[in-house]
Amino acid sequence: MITRLLVANRGEIARRVFRTCRLLGISTVAVFSDPDADAPHVAEADLAVRLPGARPSDTYLDIGRVLDACRASGADAVHPGYGFLSENAEFAQAVLDAGLVWVGPPPGAIAAMGSKVGAKRLMAEAGVPVLPSLDPEAPGEFPVLVKASAGGGGRGMRIVRAAGELAREVESARRESAAAFGDGTVFVEPLLEHARHIEVQVLADRHATVWALGERECSVQRRHQKVVEECPSPGISAELRERLCEAAVRAARKIGYVGAGTVEFLVRGDRVAFLEMNTRLQVEHPVTELVHGVDLVRLQLEVAEGAALPAMPPEPSGHAVEVRLYAEDEDYLPQSGVLRRFEVSGEVRVDSGVGSGSVISPYYDPMLAKVIGYGSSRAEAVRKLVTALRRAKLHGVTTNRDLLVKILTNPAFGAGDTHTGFLAPGGPLHGGPLHGGPLHGGHPDEASGAVGGVADELPVLAAALAMAAANRRRAKALAGLPSGWRNVRSQPRRARFEEAEVVYDPLPQGVTVIGAEPYEVILERDGVRHTFEVARYDEDGKVYVDHVGGCAELTPVPLLPEPVEHVAPGSLLAPMPGSVLRVEVEPGDRVTKGQPVLVLEAMKMEHRIAAPSDGVVSDVHVEKGRQVEAGAVLAIIQEETS
Repeated sequence: MITRLLVANRGEIARRVFRTCRLLGISTVAVFSDPDADAPHVAEADLAVRLPGARPSDTYLDIGRVLDACRASGADAVHPGYGFLSENAEFAQAVLDAGLVWVGPPPGAIAAMGSKVGAKRLMAEAGVPVLPSLDPEAPGEFPVLVKASAGGGGRGMRIVRAAGELAREVESARRESAAAFGDGTVFVEPLLEHARHIEVQVLADRHATVWALGERECSVQRRHQKVVEECPSPGISAELRERLCEAAVRAARKIGYVGAGTVEFLVRGDRVAFLEMNTRLQVEHPVTELVHGVDLVRLQLEVAEGAALPAMPPEPSGHAVEVRLYAEDEDYLPQSGVLRRFEVSGEVRVDSGVGSGSVISPYYDPMLAKVIGYGSSRAEAVRKLVTALRRAKLHGVTTNRDLLVKILTNPAFGAGDTHTGFLAPGGPLHGGPLHGGPLHGGHPDEASGAVGGVADELPVLAAALAMAAANRRRAKALAGLPSGWRNVRSQPRRARFEEAEVVYDPLPQGVTVIGAEPYEVILERDGVRHTFEVARYDEDGKVYVDHVGGCAELTPVPLLPEPVEHVAPGSLLAPMPGSVLRVEVEPGDRVTKGQPVLVLEAMKMEHRIAAPSDGVVSDVHVEKGRQVEAGAVLAIIQEETS
């Protein structure tokens, strides 16, 4: 029996495992890097062991340090979570050699699927349909997909549409894979465009029972990473579901699998092609849990202790949809900083690795939480999810909440017409700007004209009134007078923000103030009452106005602005904190618009910084290996004029 479990991971998956352990009476141990010292998963564990350092290679990926943490804490079992060492056969074997219980598949099964090249060969032998592997030097056809043989999560993956791009993208994929997984092996296969990404959850015990717990649809992706997942798929027939589940069971049996795992496929029409097998729990496992009424972590622990599964898995019921809430901007660039407020409520499940006040580090994946809606129908699950996202309070770090709401309310998504190109240019969202203004997740019913480019004046008016109320509360003289009182009024009172400007005295036509406090404003317009929660943080100077339609994020313009430091025209600025991985130009080089200038490594991904226009590189301010902060000047390109 397991008595004390160490989770060799961080964030929401560590908290997820701890939650089940508490129900089973199992003592828990967290490990943490220096940036994670105050993270929620550390506070929730019974014991915690520091892994000195910040980078994953020095902490969560260091097998020796993790095993030392097991010995120091008295753990008798290890759960790897997902990512990091979860699919490392060497780590699994080291855990077993240390006399500990490994909550995962046999090392041999991990090794068999750890190389995607070898996995495809094994799957073909098992009768599982696969795509052909192509020559990385000369594939003979385009478009193709360059893929890392190790790991997952979209890292080390590149789409190549022309032969001239191949060598550069192969090398980039190798570097990223080596950095993320310690293995730079890549391979090339045909790109099956506009296919559905479908995966089957499998669970196997040591007594030859293998379950296939239905399928999950994971087609909506950006940067080859999943954004929305659901169970069951809206586009899979009963006959195709049976084929997929049978293929997944064959795959598991072929490698002697034990524990929870996922077999992934691409599906276009009736064509099915094996993608990979993830020998671990998946990020999206909650949708399967809700639909099948199981706790997959509990089943993992019971199987690791030698228990036998029932002969047949439970029948599915209802529909579940999960979205991944990321700290990233509209260009999918990860964001870091302090998450001032994090509150997601409603009829949804929230699996998060953060809380109000958490610091989002540049060293790790930018996912904040998974939000999951469940209902008797797909429409019900989506409706619950949309409502929870719109009403969520997310302050301090830019998130992809807008994008998620746009996806979930898109007619194509509502019709179940999803594929891996859903977010690509030309896809249902047309690849255009994701934000129409600073009203994040705004509800269409809330719009009534524009104020300074903002879709609705009421949130801006609420911000102005709350700030005025706060000023009166801080007043040291004549505090009893109304805000802005004058015995002779010369002009209307205005509030100016970078995003909008509003006159709040006199009030706009048809608007009445029911109440105005520094943190809450109630307005009535045309007989309809609206409540706004207002928050302001001195650290970033922004005002956040939460309401039923979403959140307006506003930046007040000071009456007497401080002098600002101007950067030279043509400056390329770092979009996020990171490390300079490679500089591809020198002063004096001529560049064309879109040409790579340098590559930053942040949050386990490579981010290519491109020239914004044709021009000449006049200066390069950084070199390989240098750490830079967001906004730092990386290089200067003098634009060519005709």
